[in-house]
Amino acid sequence: MIGSVRHRPEETNHSTVAELTKQASQQLSDVVRSEMRLAQAEMKEKGKRAGFGGGMFGGAAVMGLLALWALVFAAIAGIAVALPVWAAALIVAGGLLLVAGVLALAGKHELGSAAPPKPERTIDSVKADVDAIREGAHR
Repeated sequence: MIGSVRHRPEETNHSTVAELTKQASQQLSDVVRSEMRLAQAEMKEKGKRAGFGGGMFGGAAVMGLLALWALVFAAIAGIAVALPVWAAALIVAGGLLLVAGVLALAGKHELGSAAPPKPERTIDSVKADVDAIREGAHR
């Protein structure tokens, strides 16, 4: 029996090229789906912030309009009546302008935190995935 019997190594769990290709394709599909879900969640969050900031600007516009009305009433009251009435109207107008300014600053901050309107974390994650796939392909 010398030389006539070849020694076979024990079979190991080696996958065929087709199986490995199928697994890689499935894993790539899973990664793409995950990245799409991440992008969707990130854009939803930014949309909420932009909406909230827009609402703040809307509130600032309403307060500014009320302040303008109060200033008009103050001018009318100043012409028509003695000092205490128009002085009170000017105080109210100043308070409304202060509220409008605070709302405008808060709205600007919210809109600034929502910009730029692109999924930055998802883009970084996809770039990392592409780099990992390239490294795996070069091995």
